[in-house]
Amino acid sequence: MENLKITALGGLGEVGRNLFVLEHKKDVLVLDMGLRFPEENMPGVDFIIPNVEYLKGKNVKGVLISHGHYDHIGAIPYVFKKINNPPIFCSDLTKGIIIKRQQEFSGEKPLKIDTVKDGDKKKIGCFEIEFFHQNHSIPGTLGFFIKTPVGNILHTADFKFEKTPVNEKPTNFEKIRKFGKKGILLLMSDSTGAEELGHSLSESEIQKNLEQIFKESKNRIFAATFASLINRIQQIVSLSEKYGRKVCFEGYSMKNNAEIAQNLGYLKVKKDTLVSSKDLKKYPDNKITIICTGAQGEDNAVLMRIVNKEHRFLKTKKGDSIIFSSSIIPGNERSVQILKDEFYRNGMRVFHYNMMDIHSGGHAQSEELKQMIEMTNPKFFLPVHGQFSMFSSHAEIARSTGLSEKNILIAENGQVLNLSKDKFFVESKVPANYVMVDGLGVGDVGEVVLRDRKLLAQDGMFVVIVAVDTEKGRVKGSPDIISRGFVYLRDSKGLLAETRKKTINLVNKAAGSGGAVNWTFVKDEIRNKIGSFLYSKTRRRPMVLPVVIEV
Repeated sequence: MENLKITALGGLGEVGRNLFVLEHKKDVLVLDMGLRFPEENMPGVDFIIPNVEYLKGKNVKGVLISHGHYDHIGAIPYVFKKINNPPIFCSDLTKGIIIKRQQEFSGEKPLKIDTVKDGDKKKIGCFEIEFFHQNHSIPGTLGFFIKTPVGNILHTADFKFEKTPVNEKPTNFEKIRKFGKKGILLLMSDSTGAEELGHSLSESEIQKNLEQIFKESKNRIFAATFASLINRIQQIVSLSEKYGRKVCFEGYSMKNNAEIAQNLGYLKVKKDTLVSSKDLKKYPDNKITIICTGAQGEDNAVLMRIVNKEHRFLKTKKGDSIIFSSSIIPGNERSVQILKDEFYRNGMRVFHYNMMDIHSGGHAQSEELKQMIEMTNPKFFLPVHGQFSMFSSHAEIARSTGLSEKNILIAENGQVLNLSKDKFFVESKVPANYVMVDGLGVGDVGEVVLRDRKLLAQDGMFVVIVAVDTEKGRVKGSPDIISRGFVYLRDSKGLLAETRKKTINLVNKAAGSGGAVNWTFVKDEIRNKIGSFLYSKTRRRPMVLPVVIEV
């Protein structure tokens, strides 16, 4: 019997960009298709998506999407046409978010989306899938129990164990145990919370703490969170209704997701609860809640526009309360701190998760991860979704349950994993490099472009424009110089005079030597010699751009 191949084109050794490929003979099944946000050394890049060259020409039978977060759906508009638009299988909320985003990309073919729910079963090629409900920070999250010709695979999706959720069904532990009794050859389990000890905080506990804020607040309440945290949004809406407050949604993604969730019944809002920001002045401050984006300190999000006094209808007021109900994404700490400081300066009451339990992540922590392994009792184990340190911690948890060291595999993106009933090993490697999206450009920003951007950011740009009389082979007039981010021209007249002199000598020597002139060589000489000269004078290396005009 031919073995099963499993390949991650993203999602291993990183948080985001999740895309896993299952192959048996010619049948291919894809799990998730996400993006990730750029690193600090990627100036100008909007986000990063998986390289799907490996999938081109393959018989992709279907794509399973676990939930509607962008790290699991964000790459769909960019890569789907490259794999011939196979059918998508996901929950109705996930479908709504995917379609709404697809509308932002004109000219793309309509997606074929088959909605599924907890307990549904589908046969896709040689794979038989049973979808099962998982609690996460967004409703409609589904795990996958996949029967393959080699054995059963259980993919947990992003999950946490919840006995007392606020807006969803609790975890069905009995169903997960039944999967275990059927025999799990391979468990692919979410590792994002593997380094966190204990059990994730229950949403019912968060509800109590949020209610305490509502009880004590005598003015407006601003609640900032991710637009995808539908359960948290529901909690805040429900508390607002309990305490007689009108609710205003602010932020493009917040309004979109709230509308989709309302239409599908995942977000329940009374008929007269919602108001627009322009109508807020009709109500007293103690009867207003604004649910908005911007908890990460994003430049154009609602909170930053309020702080900068750029919002048309919303201004900060002394005595208002601001709730940061989301954890800080690494790298955003400074932006969030600036936001909090500004709110304090304006006399507002600030609440965040380091002060009290008003946010819980959507990922299982060590106790829950151990419980998942014990309930499913897999033969082989593959930690997924996370950094290498998270995988190492998750592997240690697996070992503590008695799982054999040789049956635990920590893999990297691009490695083709070979799975049989008796073995699980790395077979080969395929391309899984970053594909960077910048505006409308997909993949046109590479290492060379990034290097240039870093150089421009560090030492600036120095343009030398030379007009050459081709008949006489001499520089005509004085070279023009443009400096951006290197030196201020008015304060550097001596340096510029020397630069012009050196440029004239370089060009006259090359152009006046007789015969045909190799202008490419002349430009290289200007770039190298002027670059070295500027470094000798300033100890800085600007990007030198020579422009030679023949007249």
